[in-house]
Amino acid sequence: MLTTGRDPSDIFAPVRKRWTRAEYDALSSIELLSQQRLELVEGDVIDKMGKGRRQANALGLLYEWLLSIFGKQRVLPESPIDVSPEDNTTSEPQPDLVVFSRDYAHFAEQNPGPGDLLLVLEIADSSLYLDMTIKSGLYARAGIADYWVLDIAGRRMIVFRDPRDGRYESILAYAADEDVAPLAAPESLLQVGDIFPQ
Repeated sequence: MLTTGRDPSDIFAPVRKRWTRAEYDALSSIELLSQQRLELVEGDVIDKMGKGRRQANALGLLYEWLLSIFGKQRVLPESPIDVSPEDNTTSEPQPDLVVFSRDYAHFAEQNPGPGDLLLVLEIADSSLYLDMTIKSGLYARAGIADYWVLDIAGRRMIVFRDPRDGRYESILAYAADEDVAPLAAPESLLQVGDIFPQ
């Protein structure tokens, strides 16, 4: 029997192309990716896929709620952000919603960095695993203090806070009958169930 010293599954695994941000930007600049909704996460080009009806409705409701608290110049959907310097070479995530610490006009030439972000929010239907694991690690390493994942199927909001050593120390799930508020606006309560109208 021939042995290679490798795991047999490695022999048949496809070779993955790990993209850098420079390569991804070059593709974007020639409009090769212009008709697709993609983002770069840890060297992988992720297809953000079209939003289903429930996800689109949730995005609209959360966007309106955040606008009522922070104003229209500080909230953007699907805005590219910078993360930690060591991750920026292979990542340029585009969260579903971002709340900035100042007007987004300040970011005409460059992406906002972690210090510019009051809240990062992802709406997860088919992307729950990615949002809960890979993206939470990316955001924790960046020191993003308030990261939320709306779990459509689970009808809950999962809140990640207190980033330390590349992970979140606090992860709490809020059910539909519970309230949650952003760290930057603790008096502004959201009842999670309001995002899931019957």
